[in-house]
Amino acid sequence: MSYDLTEQERNAALQLNADYRYDHFISKVAQHQSLWILKDADGLKLLQAEDATCLPVWPHADYARTWAVDEWAGCEPQSITLPIWLERWVDGLTQDGLEVAVFPLREEMGIIESPAELADTLREKLAAQEE
Repeated sequence: MSYDLTEQERNAALQLNADYRYDHFISKVAQHQSLWILKDADGLKLLQAEDATCLPVWPHADYARTWAVDEWAGCEPQSITLPIWLERWVDGLTQDGLEVAVFPLREEMGIIESPAELADTLREKLAAQEE
């Protein structure tokens, strides 16, 4: 489920450093139960970061769209529900040897971690929300 994102909220989030963007991502994904990736006709778009191949993920389609320029111009944001992410994507990404780039910006990669680490953090946030 997506949420309304004002220009002011969008700009404020884009000014955050990687740690705060990570926290923002966790909060929004847990609250709205979805995250966003980019796809094109060939499939998922991946990033190369140092020695890791990463799937970039964002908390809202508008943030993903900021990447759909230049060589990524043909990309479209695709939503993944949080339950599907946790049930299917984490294991699939792990088996494929991929990492996750959480809320990257064009000029900053953001936090990179394993799919399992991200899943653990999301589950902890969900559990805290239920208390």
